[in-house]
This record gives sequence, structure tokens and C-alpha cells, in this order.
Amino acid sequence: MKSLSISVLLLFFFHYSVAQTNPNSVQSGMPVEMLFPGGKSKALLLSYDDGRTEDRQLVKLMNKYKVIGTFHLNSNKLGTKDYLTKEEIKELYAGHEVSVHSFNHPNLTTLSKPDIVYEVIEDRKELERLVNYPVRGMAYPFGNNNQVVLDAIHGLGIEYARTVDDTYNFKIPENFLMWHPTVHQFAKAHWEPNQPEKDAKELAHFYQIITDFLQTKELAVLDIWGHSWEMGNNPAYWEETEKFIKMVANNPSIHYTTQIDLVDYINAFRNLKFSVDKKMVYNPSALPLYFNFNGKTYSVLGGKTLILSKE
Repeated sequence: MKSLSISVLLLFFFHYSVAQTNPNSVQSGMPVEMLFPGGKSKALLLSYDDGRTEDRQLVKLMNKYKVIGTFHLNSNKLGTKDYLTKEEIKELYAGHEVSVHSFNHPNLTTLSKPDIVYEVIEDRKELERLVNYPVRGMAYPFGNNNQVVLDAIHGLGIEYARTVDDTYNFKIPENFLMWHPTVHQFAKAHWEPNQPEKDAKELAHFYQIITDFLQTKELAVLDIWGHSWEMGNNPAYWEETEKFIKMVANNPSIHYTTQIDLVDYINAFRNLKFSVDKKMVYNPSALPLYFNFNGKTYSVLGGKTLILSKE
């Protein structure tokens, strides 16, 4: 036991002496932590599905507080009862993101691969015609997916796909095609009629999640999803919606973003090129990227190489 303790001490002093004589080994071993644009540590996503007429009121509310949303639409339902018209899509969602939600909103897991491809491609094609930019994201209808669906959408230009499986955390998903959101708007309040005690408990849970997000010091993404038709014409639900949007708006520590913009940023960060000793970093993307390294915040412009401080 005594000889083991001596060996551990010798090993410690060996590594300490190497670090002193070769400070580059210390720098190269330090982690690089991604930060969001502007050097912010938090990002907010608001995503809503279907494209119902209540989106008009929701977008107006979001614009009022200068927050950004991602809206997943069923283009073949546009113009039908209770849905938006095709003619208003581009102007209504200006400044927000329009994304695929399938052409007809079927349960994709019940379809053959050719039919899954049809639902995604036709929706994407029509939405791109309406908004005049590449549509690259998706939300699964009903949140339903399986390996057949994942295989079918591979190669269709879909770069992320959101589920409805709440995580109640703020982690960045490892697989963008299985993007699990943080929480449904209001958590599970109002899912069942005439359940006031349950509604109060779920709303408290929802606001606690928002409070935890606002207070955390860690890298965090808050992804709230839902449907504008859930608020319907109920003034109390719309007041609740404005309450939580106001709660997360105008916060200097939060990066407000669409889902595809966040995907682009994360992918660009993951493609940064560091030298072995982490003295240099090259940004091959067109985006300015931010990160924390050795206790300092750095920004590297697109197409540029940055020399990092050794201090």
C-alpha cells in the first residue's frame, strides 16, 4: 500500500512537471464550449404546428415581443376550413421560419416509404413555392416516427425533425432528426376538461421550467412547442400565452432563433478547425461563431483564422 501511494505521488509530480515545461499540452487539453451568437449561453425556440387561423393572433403576439417562431405547416390543408390561406403565408410568417409538417398530416408510421416520401416532398415543394426560400426542417405529424420514417426522409433535404416527446431539459439533441423539445406550452395543462387542480399543477411545472432556464448558468436551449388552435377563442389561454412570451422576451442573455438557424449554427460550430495545440482556429463557414475557451469568450468570423491567447 505504501509503494502504491508513492507511485501515485510520483505520477502526479511527473504530469505537473510536464505541464510546467510544456504549457501547450495544458492549453490543448482545455475544453472548448460553444456559445450562441453574441456570446450568449441560452437560446429560445418556439415552434407551432398545423397552420391554423389562430396563427394570425399568435404571430402578432410574437412580433409584439420580438420573439421568433418556427411554424410547421400542412400545405394541402391551407385554404380549407379553419386553416390559413396560401396567399397570406409569406407575409404572415415574414421573419419566422416555415417548415414541413407533411402534405396531409397523416400518421407517417402507417404509410409505405413511397407514401412517406410523397407527404414530405410535396409539402416541402409547395411551402417553398409559397415562401420563396429552401424549406429544410420538419415536425412529425402527431410526433410519430420510426425507423421506416427516418429511412424514408433520408436524402429529402430535411435537416431536422421535431418530435412531441418532452425532455424537460435544455440539452442540444445529438440527432437532429430526433429533436425532442423541452416542453409543450403550459406542459399538460388543459389536456383534460374540468381538471382545475391538475391544470394548476401543470402550469406551475411549466413556469418552473422557464424559471430554471432563465436562472441556469449552463449552455441551454429552451424549446417550447404547441398549436395556436389550442388557445382557440379562449381569452384566458391567450393571456397565459402572452404571459409566458413576455416572461422570456427582451432578455440580453437569450439568443432568439428559428430552429433551422440554430441547426446551421451548431453544425458550423462543430466544423471549426483547431490546431493540435489549440493556439489557432479556422472557421470555414460564413457565420461568425462564438465559444468559451480557457475562461475567455472568443468570436471567429466566417472564413477567418483566429489566434487564441495562451494566457
